[in-house]
Amino acid sequence: MKKFTLYIAILFFTAGLLSSCSKYLDQVPNDRITIEEVFKKKGPSERYLANIYSYVNDESDQWNNNPWLGNCDEADVTWSKYPIYSLNIGNMSAGNVLFDKWGYYYNAIRAATYFMKHINENVEIRSLNGQQLIDQYQAEARCLRAYYYFLLMRQFGPVVLMGDTLLAPDAPASDMQIPRSPFDECVNYVSSELDAVAAALPLVPMNNGEPSDLQGGRMTKGIALAIKSRLWLYAASPLYNGNTEMASFKTQDGRNFISQSFDKEKWKKAADAAKAVIDLGLYSLYKDPGGDVKKSLQGIFLQPWNSEQIFVRKSNGLSTYDVHCMPRQAGGWCGLAVTQEQVDAYFMKDGKSITESPLYSESGFTTENGVKVFNMYQNREPRFYTDVTYNNSIFLGGNMKSAAPVSFFLSGPNGKNGHPTDWSKTGYLIRKNVGTQTNDGSGGNGQKQIRPIILFRLGEIYLNYAEALNEYDPGNPDILKYVNAIRRRAGIPGYGDGADGLPVPATQADARKKIRDERRVELAYECHRWFDIRRWKIAASVMGDVHGMDINKDGDDFYKRSVAATHLFRSANYWFPISQYEMDRGRTMIQNPGW
Repeated sequence: MKKFTLYIAILFFTAGLLSSCSKYLDQVPNDRITIEEVFKKKGPSERYLANIYSYVNDESDQWNNNPWLGNCDEADVTWSKYPIYSLNIGNMSAGNVLFDKWGYYYNAIRAATYFMKHINENVEIRSLNGQQLIDQYQAEARCLRAYYYFLLMRQFGPVVLMGDTLLAPDAPASDMQIPRSPFDECVNYVSSELDAVAAALPLVPMNNGEPSDLQGGRMTKGIALAIKSRLWLYAASPLYNGNTEMASFKTQDGRNFISQSFDKEKWKKAADAAKAVIDLGLYSLYKDPGGDVKKSLQGIFLQPWNSEQIFVRKSNGLSTYDVHCMPRQAGGWCGLAVTQEQVDAYFMKDGKSITESPLYSESGFTTENGVKVFNMYQNREPRFYTDVTYNNSIFLGGNMKSAAPVSFFLSGPNGKNGHPTDWSKTGYLIRKNVGTQTNDGSGGNGQKQIRPIILFRLGEIYLNYAEALNEYDPGNPDILKYVNAIRRRAGIPGYGDGADGLPVPATQADARKKIRDERRVELAYECHRWFDIRRWKIAASVMGDVHGMDINKDGDDFYKRSVAATHLFRSANYWFPISQYEMDRGRTMIQNPGW
């Protein structure tokens, strides 16, 4: 009976933690004796830790649970029934916070802190594995807690720092009045936590003291350092570093939430943090063993556990993402559409932009595979062809028995006239990271191409390092070294690569533009662009109307730039609002500007 009661208690405790109804700073579960029992046995304690891991973000659903793809200028989500559409038209307020993760991640933070405080009580682990395993589990929970703070900060800006505080079950309401901290204090706290766990975490995933590939996705030193890299990259950027437009955004005691003075040293911290990941020597850019550029670019995502992947989530919804990106011809839903703005961002095969290259043409057609292909899509770099499904491009996957051209003409097999909702508004679809073996859409047999979803990879770290170094030490040779490594892997010339290379950027501003352009292409559809355009403070100039081809036309009339959708941006959209529920409970809480 005792054993049965324990497992039922664990079940309800886990369910309570996962419930979004449990809000920020909720109290300790009522049955505290049962929870204490959890921390006496190895198995229940490990299940508790696994639950803390369950909060790690699954960014495969970009229409209902995450807005990072469809609320910027790189992609559009087709359907109006999902909250991403409401966000794009500005239908959000403090009383109706879309994609609200505030309470969700504070539940995770609280669970991590509770675990850290009680795992030392586990006598069974001590008897079997000694202190080493307990220390590892504590470091994992502490790293997860720091990561969840970072996820809150990237969405909401300054946050409430709880530290190691756990409120008592009978704590009065006055004890719950904890204010948000200035953003720099949040950064310094999370950074120090990551430093501490980086010294304690293993270099590779471990299971009972032994390296184990089966434990992939668990916290390691490389993951902690990678989180720190992105943390400081954001902190050093214009949105947070000397942003005088936020001068009136202050705490109750008059301190600025956002630093009003520019600090160049933040860029050095960002550069050093990225270089620390590189210097581990554990990761390398993924390259196809046979030297095939296309397979290299696809393999980054489709070859599980490869050398470039730093932090991944094993359990995810990527098979549903696959179907949303596939054309109806393949049993897909034509749902995630690349914008014309993003198409224009891809380089030509000579490595130059479309405004610089003599290879670019926006008129005429070339016959390929028996169909006309618009010259806009000719002579593009390899990443364009692995990332984008465009009109009359060849596709093979899903329910398709053989490769065939995919068309988005009004009356075509994937066009607007063929289905009431499932059609691309731009005349393009995302092809990057689409598992074409997935056969889970209309008429499919349920086959899924299983793989982890990448949250951090070395390609990002290279670009983090190059950007930060250019801001701190312009002209440093490492800047082009790491940008060119990305370009060469993509099959295009680097800057200064001899006769076939491109000119070395002449100024810091020129290098900044080159790095940002590279980042936009290399990290496309990986949930970076939303945060990049905000931290660079360029969102107002790049969002608004997004374009595509004219999907309301057939034939050659299709190939005309047309407004596809509007992705609204106003100054309040730098951060999401804190819900009115939290504002009403926290009398010291200051709302984000504009809400």
